[in-house]
Amino acid sequence: MRRSWRQLAGACALVPVLLGGALPAAAQQGGAGDEWRSYAADAGGSKYSPLDQIGPGNVQDVRIAWRWRSVDHELADADPELQFNPTLQATPLMIGGRLLMGTNLGQAAAIDPATGETVWVYRALEDGAGRPRGGSTRGVSFWDDPQRDDERVFIVSGQQLVALDAQTGNPLREFGAGGKVDLAAGVPNLEEYRWTAVPLICRDTVIIGIFVIDQFEKRDQSPGYIRGYDAVTGRLKWTFNTIPRPGEFGHETWEDGSWEHTGAANMWTVGSADEELGYAYVPTATATHNWYGGHRPGDNLFAESLLCLDCETGERIWHFQAVHHGVWDYDFGSTPILADITVDRRPIRAVALVSKQAFTYVFDRVTGEPVWPIEERPVPQSDVPGERLSPTQPFPTWPLPFDLQGITEDDLIDFTPELRAEALEIFRQYRSGPIFTPPSLRDESPGGTLGTLQVPSWVGGSNWNGACTCRP
Repeated sequence: MRRSWRQLAGACALVPVLLGGALPAAAQQGGAGDEWRSYAADAGGSKYSPLDQIGPGNVQDVRIAWRWRSVDHELADADPELQFNPTLQATPLMIGGRLLMGTNLGQAAAIDPATGETVWVYRALEDGAGRPRGGSTRGVSFWDDPQRDDERVFIVSGQQLVALDAQTGNPLREFGAGGKVDLAAGVPNLEEYRWTAVPLICRDTVIIGIFVIDQFEKRDQSPGYIRGYDAVTGRLKWTFNTIPRPGEFGHETWEDGSWEHTGAANMWTVGSADEELGYAYVPTATATHNWYGGHRPGDNLFAESLLCLDCETGERIWHFQAVHHGVWDYDFGSTPILADITVDRRPIRAVALVSKQAFTYVFDRVTGEPVWPIEERPVPQSDVPGERLSPTQPFPTWPLPFDLQGITEDDLIDFTPELRAEALEIFRQYRSGPIFTPPSLRDESPGGTLGTLQVPSWVGGSNWNGACTCRP
């Protein structure tokens, strides 16, 4: 999901302005001193570090001190037929004077940050884990219990959740079965378990999602379970059904028995957690199929929602669904950001989440109440046979959208009359309109259109790069 530097910078600059300026921060999280202990610096997703050795006055003098070659290349050198993605998307952790890194073949490594030398390697394929076909990963997670002198690195390696000794990289054999928990166990209609994100750590619970192919390749798809495991033993503590079963809250939003065969509504990105409250904030994806929902009538809770779950029990504390009956692939890919803010002299423990639609949703993270009103507004309806959309969708009234929403002829380029004419000719071959204009059928007959232009597109807006906070 590639974005330009300008788009990435814009997304990252948004929440600092909102939460650090217009919303004065009473207290925020952030990296602990010179460490980066979680994927997004801290459990609250701030992506903030107080380090100031490098700044505007000397950044131009920064030079490469060393390069680290992924340990995956050792396997590729030994087996020329081995295929893997050589592009690292992982964010290393910086803890205890070491960098902790996950690789695309499901391995893990500790690196000396001063020299770039590899300290230890977890060789996943030798341990019965790993991703033999490669892929991508966002990295590893860290958990510790100072009273027990217990420091652990967690990595999702293939279909295994693996617990490693942070000092040696050796699997902790008392965790699960020989240091591993099989994440494919108990998931129906699953051909292969995959997950690119990092485990979310909340107190003594390791929270895991699942990657589900959200195209309509077959009728019966895997549900997007969210599961919590004991960080010490690997015991499954709870499972949250993002597609509710009979008797569970939200089941009625899946009409005609569609809950039985629909999949996804999964957490594929990195969540955040409030350790003090014991709450996890989990963003979810679209239900299958991304662009057609005629087989799943209803609003489809808890797809495309922000869930607040009790870390210990998995109980739903509150939720907000940002897209009813989604057909735009407007799933949440960004990490929720926790920040303590003041609005109208009222302190609020807030959670903010940026979206592919270019909205920023801000809630009281204790109660789930929107900090500013979110309105249900009428949206265009579908003429695709069998499709039945929600008549309204949620629109935050503040903050304002950070990207173009919907598209008209007025938005097209006009650098030269010739370019303008060509742009209009192409544009008029498609349907267009405001945000939430639905997909349409391709019609090559005279006067027909070739589909719908979706703005923002399914990559956003904001995607897994997300947003960040800064200190005022």
